[in-house]
Amino acid sequence: MSTGTTSTDTDTGTGTGTGTDTGTVTHAADAGAEFAAPRADELAALLVAKSRPPRPSPLSASLTFGWRAMLKIKHVPEQLFDVTAFPIMMVLMYTYLFGGALAGSVSAYIQFLLPGILVMSVVMITMYTGVSVNTDIEKGVFDRFRTLPIWRPAPMVGYLLGDVVRYLIASAVMLSVGLLIGYRPDGGVLGVLLGVALLLVFSFSFSWIWTMFGLLLRSEKSVMGVSMMVIFPLTFLSNVFVDPKTMPGWLQAFVNNSPVTHLATAVRELMAGNWPAADIAWSLGWSVVFVAVFGAVTMRLYNRR
Repeated sequence: MSTGTTSTDTDTGTGTGTGTDTGTVTHAADAGAEFAAPRADELAALLVAKSRPPRPSPLSASLTFGWRAMLKIKHVPEQLFDVTAFPIMMVLMYTYLFGGALAGSVSAYIQFLLPGILVMSVVMITMYTGVSVNTDIEKGVFDRFRTLPIWRPAPMVGYLLGDVVRYLIASAVMLSVGLLIGYRPDGGVLGVLLGVALLLVFSFSFSWIWTMFGLLLRSEKSVMGVSMMVIFPLTFLSNVFVDPKTMPGWLQAFVNNSPVTHLATAVRELMAGNWPAADIAWSLGWSVVFVAVFGAVTMRLYNRR
């Protein structure tokens, strides 16, 4: 009796287990059939059923990359050091070091110096554009950019648009410091805005030189080194600090035809309430040359790299 019961229970358990296994396999097969991968013709029909989204316009793509540049500053705010602390240091150092010797007083010299040192500082900041481009190349980011269906120059233009915001911050910081230590622009708010606008246009165009170096050179240290070799003579050999009439004749020939001299004169006169048509024309002409020459070289290197 006891043995039969045990046998019956065992058979029943075995039968139940077999039924359960069979049911599980059956349900798994049904689920597999339900979620099977679609055939090629079904997938193609699904993909072409809806129209593709429109291709982004050149302006839209450039603004998107410009916003990307701004987000990088958000995540690494230390990048703003060169547009905040550096301009303040430049204004205070040169004003109080050279003011008494060159103009007899700080208040007199600041009227001449501030527009020039504003130009010098912002133009020097432009070289960091090349460093950013080179860094993204080394990380492989540009390989992804080139696969996107966008206007080809959009990544480069986006870099420069993002940097324009940095130039604007630097200009606001320097003007604020200048006003605190005695700078009084006779051109008023309009003259200051016109001067800053011209400076931003020139700096945007001038930055194409550094994008070229960022693509051409192998490391960010190389970009920094070459940029310093170009920008220091160009900014110091100008009328930023002194009137070129005090210089030797052979040096005046270079200084008077320097793009930085034309820009500094134009910004200085605009902020003083004048309209230096010739220097404005020269500054805008130099801007066109920079974009036409170095912009074309930059895009040629970008497409081939």
